[in-house]
Parts: sequence; C-alpha cells; structure tokens
Amino acid sequence: MEKKKFFTVHNITLIGILAASIFVLTKFISIPIPSPLGKTALSVGNAMCILSALLFGPLTGGLAAGIGNALVDLIDPVWFKEFWITFINKFLMAFVAGLIMHKVKLGADSVRIWLAGLCGALTYCVLYVAKNILSGVIEHGFTWEVAIGETLAVKLPVTLANGVIAVVCAGLLYLALKRPLQKAHVLA
Repeated sequence: MEKKKFFTVHNITLIGILAASIFVLTKFISIPIPSPLGKTALSVGNAMCILSALLFGPLTGGLAAGIGNALVDLIDPVWFKEFWITFINKFLMAFVAGLIMHKVKLGADSVRIWLAGLCGALTYCVLYVAKNILSGVIEHGFTWEVAIGETLAVKLPVTLANGVIAVVCAGLLYLALKRPLQKAHVLA
C-alpha cells in the first residue's frame, strides 16, 4: 500500500489560508496590555490556532498556528528576534489540541473538543510563562523573584484569559463548522 503524502497542493494551500487567518486575527483583533516584560494582549488568534487543529489535525493545525504567529513577530521590530520561539510554542499548542482531537479515543466528539482545546491552551500557557520568566532573567536582567512575580501577575492572567477565549470560541466554531465543511468535502 502506498503511503499517503502530506504535503500536497491541497494541504499546503490549506495551511497557507489558515496561517493567513491566524495572522489577521492575531495582529489586528487584539487588545494590547502593557507590561515591564514586554507587550502582551488579549487576542482571538489562539482560537483560530486551536480551531485549525480541531478541524484539520495536529500537523496542519500546528503548521498554520506556527507560521501565522511567527509572521506576526517577523513584522514587529520588538519581537522579530523571537519569531522562532513563537513558532514552536504556537505549533505545539495546536499540535497537542489536534493530536488529542484526532488520535485519542475518549468517547464522543463533544468530550474531545473541549479536552483537546483545553490541553492545547494549557500547553501554550506553560510554554509562554516559562519563556517570559527566562526572558526576564536572561534578557532584562531581573532577579528570578521579579521575573516570576511579573509574569505571574501580568502575563499569566492574560494568557489564561486568552486560553479561555480560545477554547470556547474554537469549540463553538468547530461544532458550527464541522458538518458544513464535511458536506463541502473540505473535511474527510
């Protein structure tokens, strides 16, 4: 039996469309929140990252999330040097969500949707908090106490709020879009 190729014209196009959607939602639909450790924002971009993974699987969702968010960093002079960290963190968020949704058999879709979204969002929260603490110490010269305190006081609540927004929006959109996308033969 011949192995199915992943990087088909269809999949590459799909990843590009999803990445562009993630880019627009992350860059232009957000509320910036100032912090001594750098910018942070409430955004709906993570919802599209998780939705991409729920609908299209871990690799498609992961690549779209990583590429879309890395592009946001690449056009921002403050963050362009960290685009690769953003790529990894967002890729892993969507990859975890997609892996649980498509590979773990835990009963009905309704259970997996919310579990997958939650695990993806929590994966990102842990990675983002760790990155900010390390950045505070290494890049900004803060003590561990200051870096941890600032991250937990400012960045963690915003990241958790983004996670809740992402899980709820992605879950509801998945429920609304799954059948129409199957009828249109976009989903298998």
